[in-house]
Amino acid sequence: MRKRADSTAEQERIEQQPEEKPQWGPRPAWVRLVVLLVLSVVADGVIGSIYSGVQSNAVALLIVGVLVGPLLAWLVLLGYAKMVRVLERRKAGEVGRPGAVAEVRRGTLLGIGLFAITIAIIAVFGGYGIHGWGNLAAAIGAFGMTCAVAVAEEVMFRGVLFRIVEEKTGTWGAMAVSAILFGALHLINSGATLYGAVSIAIEGGLMLAAAYTVARTLWLPIGLHLGWNFAEGGIFGTNVSGSSDHTLGLFKGTVSGSSVLSGGSFGPEASIIALLVCGTTTVLLLGQARRYGHIRRRKASAAPTPA
Repeated sequence: MRKRADSTAEQERIEQQPEEKPQWGPRPAWVRLVVLLVLSVVADGVIGSIYSGVQSNAVALLIVGVLVGPLLAWLVLLGYAKMVRVLERRKAGEVGRPGAVAEVRRGTLLGIGLFAITIAIIAVFGGYGIHGWGNLAAAIGAFGMTCAVAVAEEVMFRGVLFRIVEEKTGTWGAMAVSAILFGALHLINSGATLYGAVSIAIEGGLMLAAAYTVARTLWLPIGLHLGWNFAEGGIFGTNVSGSSDHTLGLFKGTVSGSSVLSGGSFGPEASIIALLVCGTTTVLLLGQARRYGHIRRRKASAAPTPA
């Protein structure tokens, strides 16, 4: 009788305790990947459409680039950080503020420098020439819009695709997947070629993934992406990634001769020189990432539970 009374009292005490709310963890990898990728593709499409609509008009490009470009970049970063908090239950440290300005600046200067080296070598062999000044206002506007494009594509390919795939496949698998899809994306450009898409997958996709692996934030690859694309279109006035909608730049430049050397209609990114310059940079970045211990291995599958 005593035991029954004690049992009844204990049951009443348990029933009177407030019910604990379940603690939800991060969503499964495939859910996070699909949701974040869809949102990133939409953002990149909107930014690309705005850029295409103004890049042939210097005044419109200046206004939109200065007023709209940085705002779009900020909105993409803010949206990414919010969605990571919702889907992964964590702060998005890869877009955290500490060191952001310095890393973007370093990446931008590196990107401009790498493209300047590339185009200089192409010019030495007769594949590129400058025929006068272009438009300073258009170059300023191009910089603003290129900021938005670089942010959107780096969030999509390195912040979402590379980072989440790396959780399952390790660094090497994630580099391969993100580089292939990065090249495939550029096949939709009006002047795209299969050779150009393969080239940009190797040089751009791998190099930018290596930059993310070194820094483990998006700021370095964003700056590198921004500097390269701005130098390509906004400074030297060449086609960017197969886009036939020619961007007004600081110089009036044209490519000529063999497409293997100059890149042809796709732009200098399809040049063998760009492959060599970016490939060398990728190897150096990966060597640095290995020294930092940032290369991650593929997760081993769980062992079966013994009966």
